Amino acid sequence: MNADVVVIGCGPAGLQAGIHSSRRKADTVIVGKLKNSALSGAHIENYFGLGGKTDGSVLLKAGLEQALSFGCRHIDRNVIGASADGDGFRVTIESGENIHCRSVVIATGVSRMKLNIPGEKEFFGKGVSYCAECDCNFFKGLRVAVIGNESKAAISSELMTKYASKVYWVTKNSSADRKLVDKALAAGVEIIDRGAKEIIGKENVSSLLLDNGSAIGVDGVFIELGGRSSSDIAMDLGVVPEVDDSIKVNKKAETSVAGVFACGDITGEPWQLAKAVGEGAVAGNNAAGRAKGIK
Repeated sequence: MNADVVVIGCGPAGLQAGIHSSRRKADTVIVGKLKNSALSGAHIENYFGLGGKTDGSVLLKAGLEQALSFGCRHIDRNVIGASADGDGFRVTIESGENIHCRSVVIATGVSRMKLNIPGEKEFFGKGVSYCAECDCNFFKGLRVAVIGNESKAAISSELMTKYASKVYWVTKNSSADRKLVDKALAAGVEIIDRGAKEIIGKENVSSLLLDNGSAIGVDGVFIELGGRSSSDIAMDLGVVPEVDDSIKVNKKAETSVAGVFACGDITGEPWQLAKAVGEGAVAGNNAAGRAKGIK
């Protein structure tokens, strides 16, 4: 698939970027899931023009419809990779399809999704990780569990078979792409169709308690919910995040890599809807301008 601009992220910053990019007559594709936005399920009461409390999910749906009305295309999937591609970029989605474009807008937010189960916080850095790609080397020859229902968990499970002695993929009602599931199975991953209830250990992780009361012995737990994090995608594209995982941009929403733009929570505080929307407008407008060769 080809496009002028690919917007990664379907929150307020990404949707606004898509609206402005498409209104500038750039062929624009927004990739992401509304439910993964921090605004989904939240209540808004401090945004210009909205009185009382407004459901964030309603705003997101309205924003997506608005973007589509201006000609945006929307792919309701996660991004699993991105890279430079000649004088443009290649963005890979979980189905395996590649989108080739001239400009990329990163609008994925910054927070890694958490399970919020006992032991998760206590054993972070002591066997609990949110990034298999980052920490795989620490678990050579050990037993690990990967927790998650989407394609990122399938990818991480398959990756860990190259390092760990045993890989369990704990997933309940998985929505991962079938091709990625089959690849994980072919690599030797054991899928456990249960939910995770508690991470257990003393000084380090020693087991994972499941929602049926049984436990599996593991030395590490990788929590891989949703798609790849913004910092992962940024590094794929050659952009080095700051120490706090934010991405530095100039007033045009440009990153250190020409053609890569960023907006919303990923650029730092304040993490507010008004800032996200404003930056999305700037990023979308300038990403379209670059793609079309217009200043």
